[in-house]
Amino acid sequence: MNKIGLTVLVLVAPLAFVASVARAEDAAGCAKEAASQWEPGYESIGRDTLDIDTGAAIKACVAALEAEPDNVAVKAWLGRAYYAGGQHELAVPLFEAASAMGSNVAQALYGDMLLAGDGVTQNETRGAEMLRRAADAGFAPAQNSLGLSYDFGEGVEQDYVEAVRWYRAAAEQGLPRGETNLGLMYREGLGTPRDFVAAWAWLSRGAEHGDLLGIYNLGKLYEDGQGVAQDYDRAAELYQQAADAGDKYAQTSLGFLYETGAGVTADLAKAAEYYHLAAAQDYPQAQQNLGVLYEDGRGVTQDFAHALELYLKAANAGNMDAAVNAGLLYFDGKGTAADPTEGLRWTQLAADAGNEVGLNNMGHVYENGIGVTADRELAMQYYQQAADLGYQLAADNLAALRDRPATPDSGAEPAAPAVIAPISPTQPEPMVTKPDKLKN
Repeated sequence: MNKIGLTVLVLVAPLAFVASVARAEDAAGCAKEAASQWEPGYESIGRDTLDIDTGAAIKACVAALEAEPDNVAVKAWLGRAYYAGGQHELAVPLFEAASAMGSNVAQALYGDMLLAGDGVTQNETRGAEMLRRAADAGFAPAQNSLGLSYDFGEGVEQDYVEAVRWYRAAAEQGLPRGETNLGLMYREGLGTPRDFVAAWAWLSRGAEHGDLLGIYNLGKLYEDGQGVAQDYDRAAELYQQAADAGDKYAQTSLGFLYETGAGVTADLAKAAEYYHLAAAQDYPQAQQNLGVLYEDGRGVTQDFAHALELYLKAANAGNMDAAVNAGLLYFDGKGTAADPTEGLRWTQLAADAGNEVGLNNMGHVYENGIGVTADRELAMQYYQQAADLGYQLAADNLAALRDRPATPDSGAEPAAPAVIAPISPTQPEPMVTKPDKLKN
C-alpha cells in the first residue's frame, strides 16, 4: 500500500469515530427530552408523555432521527414528542414503524390511541393487541392499560380477574396508577374478594407516589371508614391535596365536606367555590350540587335560572338527580316559564332510570293529574317502586293514597296532596377506575 492510501485510512477511522459519537450524543439528547421513565436504563431521566417539553423534545429527536434514520428508540421518542404536542398525524407513522420494530413505548401509546380513537380511526381489537405485546414484555404502562381494557371490555372480553392480574403486574413495578387501580378493584371486590385493608394499602401506595386518583380514593376510604378508622379530618386533607392539583372529584368531595361541616368548618361559600371548580370541568355531580345551592340561595345569591342551567347540563350528562330537580323547576315555573310537559319529560327520564325520587314524583304527577290524565293505579305503582327502593316519602305517599277512598265523599275535607321533594347535594361515588387511559 502506498503512503497516500495509508494516510486516507488513518484519516477515515477518526472521522467514523467522531460521527459515531455525534450520533450517540443526538440519541442521548432525544432520550433526555422524550424517553419514558418506565424504559430500562431511563428511570432517572424519563418522564410521562404529558410532561414532555414538546418544543425541546421535537428539536432534539428530529436531529437524532436524521443522524440515525433506523433507530427504533428515537422513532418512538419522536412519536411521543409529536403526540404530546398534539401533532398526531406526525406521531402515527413513527409509532407504526417503531411498533413493528418491537418498541414497547410505541406499542403502549399507539395501543391507547387505537382503543380510544385518539387521533386515529378507532380499532379496539388492534389496540389491545398492541398493548398485549408491550405488556408481555413487562412494560408497566402497557400492563396498566391492558388491565383497563379487561376492566371495561375494550378490545377484549371483559374479565375482572385478568384486569386484576395486569393491574398487579404494573403495581408491583411501582406504577402509581396501577397501584391505585389495583386498590380500587380490592375495594369494589371486582376480580378479587373485597378487601378494604388491601384497598387501603394499595391506594396508600398510589397516593404516596402522587397519583391524584389514588389520593382522592384514599380520602374516600377515610371518609367512609373502610379498611381504616373513619377520619373526616384526614379525608379533608387528602381531598384538599388532590383538589389543589385540579382533580374534579376531590373538588366536589371537598365542597361537600364544607357544605356539611365534616372534617372542616362548615362554609357554604367555600362549598360553592369548590363545586364551581369541578362544574367548570363538566363534572355532572358538581353541577347538580352547585345547582341546589343556587336554587336555595345558600353560599351564593339565589338564582333559579342558573340552577336550571346547571341541572340540565348534569342531566344531559346522565345525572338523574339533576333530572329530578330540573323537572321540579319546570313544574313550578322557577327560573323558567311553567312547563308541565318539560317537567314531565325530565321526571319521567329519572323514573325510567330507577331514580327513587323520580319514581315518587311520577306518582305525584299521576295522582294529581299534572300534565297527564290522573291515574290512581299508576300513581300507586310508581309510589310502590320508589318505596321498594327504600324511599320513605314514597311509602308514606302510597299509604296515604291507599287510605284515601277512590271516590271521595263530596262533603269530606280535601286530602293533603302527596309530597314531592328535590334532591339535595350528595357526595360523589368513588371512582372504580378512571375511564380514560393514563398516557405514559
